[in-house]
Amino acid sequence: MINIRKLEAELWESADLLRQGSKLTSSQYCMPVLALLFLRYAYSRYKMVEAEILQGRPMRGGRVMPVEPSDFAAKSALYLPREAQFDYLVNLPDNILDAHLKGKDGHDINSLGEAVNNAMQLVEDQSEQLTGVLPKTYTMFADDLLRELLRIFNNKTIDEVGGDIIGRIYEYFLSKFAKAVASDDGVFFTPKSLVKMLVNVLEPKQGVMLDPACGSGGMFVQTGDFVNAAGMNANSQMTFYGQEKVEYNAQLCLMNMAVHGLNGRIISGDEANTFYHDAHNLAGKCDYVMANPPFNVDKVKAESTFAAGRLPFGLPGVNAKKKEVSNANYLWISYFYAYLNDHGRAGFVMASSATDSANKDRDIREQLVRTGDVDVMMSVGNNFFYTLSLPCSLWFFDRAKRPENRDKVLFIDARNYYTVVDRTLNEWSEWQLRNLQAIVHLYRGETEKYRQLLSDYDQAIDEAVAALREQGQAFGDLIDEDTAGHFWGIMGWIENAGHDDTDKRKRIEDQIFQTKACAKSAEHFIPKRNVKAMRLAGEAFCGVLQDIITVIDERSWLVEKFGEGEYQDVLGLCKVATIQEIEEKNYSLTPGAYVGVAEQEDDGVDFHERMTEIHDELARLNTEANALMTDILKAWEDLK
Repeated sequence: MINIRKLEAELWESADLLRQGSKLTSSQYCMPVLALLFLRYAYSRYKMVEAEILQGRPMRGGRVMPVEPSDFAAKSALYLPREAQFDYLVNLPDNILDAHLKGKDGHDINSLGEAVNNAMQLVEDQSEQLTGVLPKTYTMFADDLLRELLRIFNNKTIDEVGGDIIGRIYEYFLSKFAKAVASDDGVFFTPKSLVKMLVNVLEPKQGVMLDPACGSGGMFVQTGDFVNAAGMNANSQMTFYGQEKVEYNAQLCLMNMAVHGLNGRIISGDEANTFYHDAHNLAGKCDYVMANPPFNVDKVKAESTFAAGRLPFGLPGVNAKKKEVSNANYLWISYFYAYLNDHGRAGFVMASSATDSANKDRDIREQLVRTGDVDVMMSVGNNFFYTLSLPCSLWFFDRAKRPENRDKVLFIDARNYYTVVDRTLNEWSEWQLRNLQAIVHLYRGETEKYRQLLSDYDQAIDEAVAALREQGQAFGDLIDEDTAGHFWGIMGWIENAGHDDTDKRKRIEDQIFQTKACAKSAEHFIPKRNVKAMRLAGEAFCGVLQDIITVIDERSWLVEKFGEGEYQDVLGLCKVATIQEIEEKNYSLTPGAYVGVAEQEDDGVDFHERMTEIHDELARLNTEANALMTDILKAWEDLK
């Protein structure tokens, strides 16, 4: 999330510039700008992979052997010919004719638009699944307009953001220019932390994966990252299939997968409407199903839906007069289950209301629970979605649960566990994602994974503390000698702290306090020209210390609940409920109905006494305000 707001503002500037200069509609200019963003991000990844390839690269005739497309394919990355690399396009001369460029088919290139078109064609030649996907309409824009767009996208912030950036920026464009499209049929971009949570719980290793509402492809990208991080190759281990009825979304999905070096088959258009088509004929064949389907879709044709199958529990509620499914949530839920093979796992995002909706939904939910394949239910709080504030739930199915859990469901209420990004956006940090995943590990009896997490925590804290001296050097070099002596003395106190989290945390808090005190003291002894740099260095160092405290706090959050690695129900957070308990609650799958509410610590404040104090204070302030107003009016009269 670093600098994402700044990046968005710059992208808005670029799109608005394009709108003003070209007079095109949003549907016409959206894709060309996104394709330029794709090219910029592809170049960023290209340079990163190229550096990896060149490490230890053999030499011939005293020169390092050049990289080849096959080198990038081996690392699941997209190779970019020189003429398709972003810096090449950025550095072309203002007068393109001076460069004497030739296109891939040998024709003269006479404008920047033609050069960009040629770049897009060259990229398509490197990836069969991109054939015909990238726009090649840049000659409709003036060269100076395109040059400005290239300049705007040529910033390092894009390199820093990472993740499913195309999907994130695509949603930004929709929310800014085409709000009606962004909310049409409940469609909206899936935040990265929700996707990572789905992947973390499913833990894909190998097999067939389907996303029947794949949007911009974030599920595929995150699954690929997960498999690659485990030391395997995602393209050899996984087979990716997607359906997406919106053509723009499908194009973005293919672009997103290509830039991450992933191969997959994506079908779009009417034949990809999951309500009426199993486009890949995958019912009962999937090892993994992941999706964020549109919520609460209505007016789905009941007869066509029934004929299309994949409804093991029957149709949800149908409007008899119109012969339409009035809410498609349980169509999606049925599909996700129907696509699984006998050992498959599914994870998906769903509207919170679906966990305890009534009538036919309730009947389908009962049948689903009685299969024993509902594995985990997780509640997510507000503000996780980029353009909407609604809460949601994460559902997980497992057709091959361990025998001990066959008649049980793990409920997690994570609505109060998150990191605030800004006023309108929340997310899970990497440690919070792993903590929630750890609860699932313990429920599944995978104690060794829990203990590995504790070991990772300890290693991360130890490495961060060990690096503090180097990180504090910039600050120590800018303060005066006497203050620096005190600063380094406090630093040594932290470095010698033991492994007790409480003690280490207190010492780091003291270091933050002492660093701020040192900065204030040093202002009186160092040259004024150095004060600002010294303050910034101190703030940066305190930020590093605060990050360590955050890691310590997350470790403590986990250990306080589960010790060295034994699952237990935690009031307000998690509970393992039996099918009988679920039946007693009318087959509700709402986590809050099972985990209860955590007890609030008594802060020792008497409510009535405190309210009396507040009332007295308010009365005093009102009296003072009235007196002040009288004085102001009197002064005004004296001026007349």
